[in-house]
Amino acid sequence: MKLTYENILNNIFTAFPMYHKIGSSAYKEGLENIEELVAIIGHPEKKFKAVHVTGTNGKGSVSHFLSSFFQEAGYKTGLYTSPHLIDFRERIKINGEMIPQDKVVDFFEQYQSQFSHLEPSFFEMTTALAFHYFAEEKVDIAIVEVGLGGRLDATNILTPELSVITNISLDHTQLLGDSLAKIAFEKAGIIKKQTPVVIGQTLSETMPVFEEQARIKEAPLYTTGSIRIEETDTPTAPQHRFIRIIKDNEIIGTDIPLPLRGDYQFENIATFVQAVSVIYPHNKLFNSLIYRALANVVANTHLLGRWQIISQTPLTICDTGHNSGGFHYISQQLARIKCKKLHIIIGFVSDKDFQTIITLLPQNADYHICKANIARALDPHIIESPMRNHGLQTTISSQSVYQTYQQLVTTATNDEAFYIGGSTFIVADFLNESFSQKK
Repeated sequence: MKLTYENILNNIFTAFPMYHKIGSSAYKEGLENIEELVAIIGHPEKKFKAVHVTGTNGKGSVSHFLSSFFQEAGYKTGLYTSPHLIDFRERIKINGEMIPQDKVVDFFEQYQSQFSHLEPSFFEMTTALAFHYFAEEKVDIAIVEVGLGGRLDATNILTPELSVITNISLDHTQLLGDSLAKIAFEKAGIIKKQTPVVIGQTLSETMPVFEEQARIKEAPLYTTGSIRIEETDTPTAPQHRFIRIIKDNEIIGTDIPLPLRGDYQFENIATFVQAVSVIYPHNKLFNSLIYRALANVVANTHLLGRWQIISQTPLTICDTGHNSGGFHYISQQLARIKCKKLHIIIGFVSDKDFQTIITLLPQNADYHICKANIARALDPHIIESPMRNHGLQTTISSQSVYQTYQQLVTTATNDEAFYIGGSTFIVADFLNESFSQKK
């Protein structure tokens, strides 16, 4: 029987252990498997140039900014990110377009039987597919986001043109270590010999780790200290913020319309600007490329789930931020929303420090606790008690995330507001069902 895309999709979701669905039991430590996989398919990772991006938060946004920049510069640009929110093929794109279904089918028809003895994880298999596709399509450059950590991540078989480490906060501590320095060491594993590295956030606990690894690898190290991102007073369209970028006391862009409205993006933009300053020739088009890359990032890459405005009336926002580092910014921005009532539809997964996130949440909101449709999702009853103890007004929903929203929004007035988040998978469930309803 000839394989179909649906057959293959069902197979890869069930046959290959998937970290984002079942947690640490799917995590394979070490590069031996991926090295054997790429050897079988002819070492595609050696056939394209790449920028390698890791970090606790922001690595997805920075990867999309970088992809948008190189697309605007006329490069055939690969983009490999995770997880996906609606379609598996979101993970693998060229110039913003998802890998065609027939390319997925061809890959598995050709290689699946040769891979079976290795028992690869979902992420190892997906990484091999992405690298094969980028090599086959002869991309000029690929922006490759680390899946988890860095040192032992399947993507770390790359020898990139540039390594980028966005920031470090406590996340995946059971796998990466229980201190910022330990996590930084794992992230610093992507630093390669004599290859420049950009550090997006400088912390006293982590910079010595990065500096030591850069010294050992003889890798030029750059930080974002010379870059400032400021919001300008230009009247904003509802779907944009406007920013000014200053580097080395020189304005390199002003009144740039930014479709990604999250406060946390300012730090990500500084990281992106330093990255392209290191890797791309500073010619007369440079400032224009930065402007267009930021203004067109969603149009160029189809990025989802980053302070994504679903509706203006009533205001509805979803965001994939899922740890304390992300909620430091998210909660401050939520508190600034001017509305009659703020509804927060929220849920968490089992390996996140939701107790710390709860302490960051705004008090002046109604919380509706949901359970994402994955095995790692926490039972809402486990979440409710700590939230109530922190003084938050909570109810538990037995419905899906989207159904919960639909029920609430039918009686809401236009001066109420909604936020959907807490976990990537809460957002994924919402967007999936919302997308299905619109078909």
